[in-house]
Amino acid sequence: MKILLINDPGIPVPPQLYGGIERIVYQLAEEYTNLGHEVTLLAGPGSYCAGTTICFGTENLKKSKKEALSEVFFVWRYLLSNHQDYDFIHSFGRLIYLLPILNKKVKKVMSYQRDVTVKNIERIHKLPNKNLIFTGCSHYIATKQGLAGRWEAIFNFVDFNKFSFVNKVSDDAPLVFLGRLDSVKGCHHCIKLAKLTNKTLVIAGNVSTLPHEKEYFEKVILPLIDHQQIRYIGPVNDAQKNELLGNATALLMLLDWDEPFGIVMAEAMACGTPVLGFPRGAVLEVVQHNVNGYIGNTVEEMVEMVNKIEAIDRNKVREIAEEKFSSVKIAKDYLDL
Repeated sequence: MKILLINDPGIPVPPQLYGGIERIVYQLAEEYTNLGHEVTLLAGPGSYCAGTTICFGTENLKKSKKEALSEVFFVWRYLLSNHQDYDFIHSFGRLIYLLPILNKKVKKVMSYQRDVTVKNIERIHKLPNKNLIFTGCSHYIATKQGLAGRWEAIFNFVDFNKFSFVNKVSDDAPLVFLGRLDSVKGCHHCIKLAKLTNKTLVIAGNVSTLPHEKEYFEKVILPLIDHQQIRYIGPVNDAQKNELLGNATALLMLLDWDEPFGIVMAEAMACGTPVLGFPRGAVLEVVQHNVNGYIGNTVEEMVEMVNKIEAIDRNKVREIAEEKFSSVKIAKDYLDL
């Protein structure tokens, strides 16, 4: 088949540091190519893949209305002129990109990696359309009440070639927080848990440029970083991530929001590292309590779980990850639609 993959400009595909969706898009392009399909990637500046890449838009997440409209018009022009050349159009970008070809016969999958705006889906679904399927990266997203159209849940995945399995870690291996340092990600809970269990905590990730999130980091997190028990190492690249996750006692997902998926959980499990999480969003779908991690409702409950983390079989953690979150499996799941 000839496949067109679409992603929003702003972060290149693949990303150097932060960019979970961009990693997914890149690896899908590679897997589709490995499976014998002809792939074209439509993405932002600096993007590339094994197939053909067409770059558009600006490498800027804070776009003006004029820039955003210009990107939409570019995709519209491209799809109107070229949709008949493709058997399958797979979009991780804005839903509005697909507007000119909604009722064209080409097969279309619109994939969501975050919460969905119900009204936008309703508006699109009321228009004449055919061969359009929506997917969410978890059942939490795909089964949201009131969503019009056909929806399927297909998990996110990791490239297992980039993650080394670690069968056993040292007794003083740290707990790890890895993600954007927004307040809803719960880094403050992770620090509290580290102090209650007398464990080292390594914090990795980027600080948001949004004023209220920057204030959260500077006023809540930064004063608690002592560079000994509580350490902040900044953003990490793929190699650093592999080292960090593989040598961790556990990855912490003590969230104050409903995470749509949380690809870092699958990345940790690829290393054999269990995950400790609050039951929010897709955590309940990824973490099997007492098997590849633990789920608890409070930081205080998590203390006991940290103390019995050695009961988790790291071989089993990796095995489950390979069964559920391999890029080969997920690429085939999308194609099966």
